[in-house]
Amino acid sequence: MATTYDSILVQSFGGPEGPNDVMEFLRNVTRGKRVPEARLEEVAEQYKIFGGVSPLNEFVRDFAKDLEAALASKGLNLPVFVGHRNWSPYIADTATEMADQGLKHALVFTTSAFSSFSGCRQYRQDLDAARHASSDRIELRKLRLYFNHPTFVQGWVENINTALEGMTVKPYTLFTAHSIPNSMAEVSEYQPQLNEVVRMLASETAIGDHQLVFQSRSGPPHMPWLEPDVCDQINHLVESGVCESGDDILICPLGFTSDHTEVLFDLDIQAKEAAEGVGLKYRRVQAVGHNSRYIELATQLIFEVIEDTPRLATGLLDAWPDDCGGPTHCIPQEMLR
Repeated sequence: MATTYDSILVQSFGGPEGPNDVMEFLRNVTRGKRVPEARLEEVAEQYKIFGGVSPLNEFVRDFAKDLEAALASKGLNLPVFVGHRNWSPYIADTATEMADQGLKHALVFTTSAFSSFSGCRQYRQDLDAARHASSDRIELRKLRLYFNHPTFVQGWVENINTALEGMTVKPYTLFTAHSIPNSMAEVSEYQPQLNEVVRMLASETAIGDHQLVFQSRSGPPHMPWLEPDVCDQINHLVESGVCESGDDILICPLGFTSDHTEVLFDLDIQAKEAAEGVGLKYRRVQAVGHNSRYIELATQLIFEVIEDTPRLATGLLDAWPDDCGGPTHCIPQEMLR
């Protein structure tokens, strides 16, 4: 199949590969944010529970291999590379490697579905830096956000239905996403996009009452971040009488595309403990990246560019634009000063 694009880059957050990597990884994540060393050591203990290894890197490696095979099965033989923001292989290093191989035009699939500074704009900045690191020898075109792509939504529907198997009563469902500072939420469509996907999933599955909550807050206490916290809300549901001891509660990690450390620790350990502590029966939906629809989604987004196929979107919001609102979109005023 003829195309001017000669490669694919899968861009992701990255994670440590072993106990000796954890502190350096956390320093990469928090560089420039003035996070105390004591706080990093506290978070490092969470990674030690899982042997100091984040499942994210293996997930992305496997995803890249499967994506390359899926594209080849459709007659598109393009090499697929991996680049992480916070761990090796770093995005800039991968871009340089690709340029050294003579590749010049890459499409970039990012494992982040929703609009925000950390979930989209910062990845675009990473790509700009990577292009410069390669001496501008390679074009890196980020594929559009896909929060309301029908294949993405269908993957969640299927995973929710799997989690509901065996339940005889519709469970109260908490859809979780990574909390971000209010200042970042105010200049992005993060919450409206999440709320729209929640609305669609609630209408297409047999869940009961539901709401959007947040997790994994990492900012200082005086800075307002999106709330309510998932664990606080679990307690509130029982305290307010919305749920009773013995009821089922279903957790759906909507803001995450893989079951990586934040999902495993914040939900399967902390949220599960909170639920069991008030007598609720905990069950969690597997992240959408572990559904074959996720590969199908990436393939469709690639062909959307290469063959100019229709830009699919479902629900009340339009397909997200390629330019993402311009170079300052999703950047809070305090970061522009």
